[in-house]
Amino acid sequence: MTTESPSGKTIVWFNNQFLPLAEANVNILTHALNYGTGVFEGIRGYYEEKEQDLFLVRPMEHFERWKRNAGIIRIEIPPSAKELCELTAELCRLNGFRSHVYVRPLAYKSSARIGVAPDENDAYALVVVPFGDYFDSRHGLTAGVVSWRRIEDTAIPGRAKICGAYVNSVLATDEARHNGYDEAIFLTETGHVAEGATCNLFMVRNGKLFTPPGTDNILEGITRASVMELARNEMKLEVVERSIGRSELYVSDEVFFTGTAVEVAPIISIDHRPIGMGVVGPVTEKLKSLYVEATHGRMPAYRRWLWPVYRSVAAGKAA
Repeated sequence: MTTESPSGKTIVWFNNQFLPLAEANVNILTHALNYGTGVFEGIRGYYEEKEQDLFLVRPMEHFERWKRNAGIIRIEIPPSAKELCELTAELCRLNGFRSHVYVRPLAYKSSARIGVAPDENDAYALVVVPFGDYFDSRHGLTAGVVSWRRIEDTAIPGRAKICGAYVNSVLATDEARHNGYDEAIFLTETGHVAEGATCNLFMVRNGKLFTPPGTDNILEGITRASVMELARNEMKLEVVERSIGRSELYVSDEVFFTGTAVEVAPIISIDHRPIGMGVVGPVTEKLKSLYVEATHGRMPAYRRWLWPVYRSVAAGKAA
């Protein structure tokens, strides 16, 4: 997976200007680097060859969430969500991306000094890179419940994508990979299922779809919300948000992850126990297909999720 644009020099938005990625650097004493005081986002973009366009998926919702979450640690991001969408589309055009991409917005405390106390020096950056599959989940993933617990909202809010909080996910991922699993599953301090290290979790039991609630220290995922909408509208499934016990996963019919990077990723075993028949289940398979169709612009009812990168410029020139 490369970070380069077709021109060989990726352009990013840094210090309120377009710069080559190689020049977008911070001081070693930057507050966010030393103390984790940053908030990031992740946005997918899918290139649809038939339409010759690149579709950013729900960027308005992502940027609105980013701005809200940054406020938790008192970071101000001046542009509106719409302005950030337009800036991201321009970055895609400047780089000439005609492939699937991943957008990384990052806001951070930018003072270069020693001292935990934050100040009002905030900065933000936008980076877009070519991006393929985060996991090869065609045949399903293996997952394991890790010993590390999901951080509590009263410690560091997991819903906020705060940079420092992701040490929690790093430790969980490291443990899971060393134990031979593709991905980790967190439990809360009370022993309920929270989510994966980098993704939300769904369980299928008796024809219903279950997912942990926001109060179980999960990231309130935009892909999660998209999948819930598709399940209700297109498959007429009942979707229930409630706490889930660890052992419920073992006796479930299907389990899958969702997230911007992981998309819809089926899980075929947890803690060396097969889920269902130990293969990708029909509900997961259908939702995965629906999600691809919707995010690639092939379902008219969900075009409202998408921000076209190239068509918007062509329309403007025509006007």
